[in-house]
This record gives sequence, C-alpha cells and structure tokens, in this order.
Amino acid sequence: MRTMQRVLVFPAWGDNPYLNLMSLAPRASGYEFRGATIVDSLVKSAADLAANDVLHLHWTSPILQRAADGREAAAAFARFRALLDELRERGVKLVWTVHNQLPHELAYREPEIELYRLLAERADVVHVMSPATAEVLAGICTLPADRVRHLPHPSYLGVYGVPPAKSEARALLGVDPVAPTVLFLGQMRPYKGLGTLLAALRRLAETERTLPTLLLAGSASAEVRAEIESSLPDGIPVVAKYEFVPDGEVGTWFAAADLAIFPYTAILNSGSVHLSAAFEVPAMLPNEPHLVQQFASEPWVSYFDVANPVESMANGIRDRLLVDHRTEHGPGIDFDGFNESVSPWRISRRYAGLLDELTGRRSE
Repeated sequence: MRTMQRVLVFPAWGDNPYLNLMSLAPRASGYEFRGATIVDSLVKSAADLAANDVLHLHWTSPILQRAADGREAAAAFARFRALLDELRERGVKLVWTVHNQLPHELAYREPEIELYRLLAERADVVHVMSPATAEVLAGICTLPADRVRHLPHPSYLGVYGVPPAKSEARALLGVDPVAPTVLFLGQMRPYKGLGTLLAALRRLAETERTLPTLLLAGSASAEVRAEIESSLPDGIPVVAKYEFVPDGEVGTWFAAADLAIFPYTAILNSGSVHLSAAFEVPAMLPNEPHLVQQFASEPWVSYFDVANPVESMANGIRDRLLVDHRTEHGPGIDFDGFNESVSPWRISRRYAGLLDELTGRRSE
C-alpha cells in the first residue's frame, strides 16, 4: 500500500487561487494537503509531520513582520529557527517558494534578511518562478544553485470563468463603448505605484485631446481612497470600485479594458500579469531587467522606464491606445501560446514531480 505524504502549506489562505492551482495534481496523486495561516497554528500542525512529509513555505511576512517591536521580531525568528531544527531532525522536507524580493510592507528589514538567509541554507528545495530570482536576491541572500527548481507561475485561464463580451462588460460598468480604457485592478497599496499611473494620466490630460478612461478596482482603506480621489487627473473619466472585487466580477473589468497597467515599484513575480494574459488584455510592466527577460517574447507586454516612469508610462499609453486606438488587441498577438505553456495542470504536474523527487515517492 502506498504511504500518503502530507504537505503543510504556510501561509495557506483557502481562497488563494495560486495555492489551489498548484495543489491540483499532487492532491490527485495522493498527497494530503494541510494549511496554516498564523505561526501558532503552523507550530501546532507541524507537530504531526513525519519523515518525508513536507513543509512548503510561501510568503514569509507572517513570521516576523507582524511583531509589535524589534525584540518580538527577534524572538519570532528564534522560534521559527527552532521549529526548522526540530523538523529537520524528524526528516521533514522544506520547500521555500520565493514570491518576493522581500515582503512589500517591511517593518523589520534586517531580521527578514536573516530569515531569507536561513531559508536559503535550510530549504531542501528553493522554488523560483522567475528565472532571474537568484540575481534579484543576490544582495539579500545566496540561493543554492543545486537546490533551486524553476516552475513558472501558472496561468489563471478558466479560473475566473468566461468573461462577458467587451460591449456587455462596458455596459455593466457604465463605460463608453468605444473609449480607450486603462485598467488597474488589485489591492491599492503603496508599493503598487498607483500614484505613478495617476501622474502619467495627468500628463496625458495636458497634451492629448483623446483621453483614456481609467478603470480602477480593488480594496482600499479610507485613507488610501481619499488620497487617490484627491489625485485623480482632471479630464480623465474614471470608473472606480474601492472594494474587493469578487471572482465573478474580475472578468468583467478585464473584458472592459484595452490595457492593464501594473505600475509597481517593487516586483519579482506578479500573478496579475498572468491574469491579464488569461483575459487576453495587453499589459504594461516596469522595465526591470528580470521582467524584460522573462516576457521578452510576448508581444502583449510593454514596459515603462523605471528611471523616468511618469513620462515613459504616458508615452506608452499614448502609443498603445491613443495614436492607433482599437477596441480589440489586434492580430498577431498570441495569448494562447503563453497561456498553454503555463497551463494550471501542466505546472501543477511539475509541482507533483518536484514533491515526488523530494520525498522519494512515485506518483501513479
């Protein structure tokens, strides 16, 4: 009889589509997945892990960044290191997925760097989604080349259902049926660079007669909302929803968009880019070298210059939407090839293979 291996995922939010997609094939082949969302529940759940079970660590921010002060952060680090020591003694395997260069909201930088170095030293497998992750993290920690495994971020194709037609989506949102549109969708947080996008649109309003409609959707605190609304450019039509966008509505916002912009100030991996591809909406990203390298062959991706973000973003929007505006993305852009290359089942099967390699198990 085949022994079922357990995979303890941390942090594991039940509604996170990335985590759910990755676990599809391993679950089908017999792995038992468990999850924890806070360190206390992680420690409790880890007590049940045995030799060749797996602790799969994803985002690190819950470990240290919720501490009340530096002393508490140091104590949290010591506690987590002791947990890793105990798990190693029991023969439990450790997988670390590197999602970010560092957590976006960083209260304790030096302890977090120490944590990254500990994980690079202890992880049996370091899972990277961007091929350039080691270079991006070089100033923080050294990733062990012999233990690094590259599995791309999976596509979200089909996860959010079939979107409405563009005309229907625009009618639902109250958007002009033929106006060029720019979309920002996601939590409105400082690192996401929304101020840069607003400044770029303000620049366009000073020079252009035809202006894009801004589609703005995602949760925002009252303070962030007030800051955004006070910065909205005059003359730019805006359709905004300052709250969480349910899964069933995500496709409507993308279907209404001509261009999705991700004006992030710090980005290693972005599921939003894959979401844009799933809905066949061209995307604009910062021209960070690792992003240019990763998406170099994708004609639906364009870039703004991080050294001159406002001017270059304004120029990019104008060139893509205003000079030769089309309500469709036009011929010659192959979204299907990209989405198929990172289809959820394909990437999930590779993850199952990684777990098999790590635990010495053979999936049927």
